[in-house]
Amino acid sequence: MGSDERVCPVCGQPVETVVRRHKTLGAWVPVWTGGPCHNAECEASAERAAESDEDHGGAPAGKSS
Repeated sequence: MGSDERVCPVCGQPVETVVRRHKTLGAWVPVWTGGPCHNAECEASAERAAESDEDHGGAPAGKSS
């Protein structure tokens, strides 16, 4: 099989391994996956995703003045 090092599927830069979990037969099972890309020039960059979430602005849903 391949190496244990995870890489970004878009830019190919190494990313950290993170542990997520999912429930199987009533028990939480760990799943090791690749973390977010931290390359500022990558389209899948975590920083770009955070910036696009902040740019929407406006009032929070469900609240009106």
